[in-house]
Amino acid sequence: MYQRKIAEEQEEEMAPKQPNSGLFVGLNKGHVVTPKELAPRPSDRKGKTSKRVHFVRSLIREVAGFAPYEKRITELLKVGKDKRALKVAKRKLGTHKRAKKKREEMASALRKMRAAAGGDKKK
Repeated sequence: MYQRKIAEEQEEEMAPKQPNSGLFVGLNKGHVVTPKELAPRPSDRKGKTSKRVHFVRSLIREVAGFAPYEKRITELLKVGKDKRALKVAKRKLGTHKRAKKKREEMASALRKMRAAAGGDKKK
């Protein structure tokens, strides 16, 4: 799927392909055919969370709260130690990419908490 995305990006950069001329020589050589409309493949949906899964995960997050390492990351973000928060996340999750995603998730949760707290104070 990733290579297909790269191919699509490269096609956008290049000039549009001219239709085949029906001749077997030249720039646009080849038999004239109509492109076949393909049904979407199940692999195209890989990684996309459904509404139900999203709802269940949000419910579990609401009931169970954050894990201890997630609380530590939020505390580090509160005091402005983003790099240390990333290191903690990387140590716990294993990869840099997952750690960056988790740090961003915790930062957004922190922003939501601050927005909710700010909304309560105004009332």
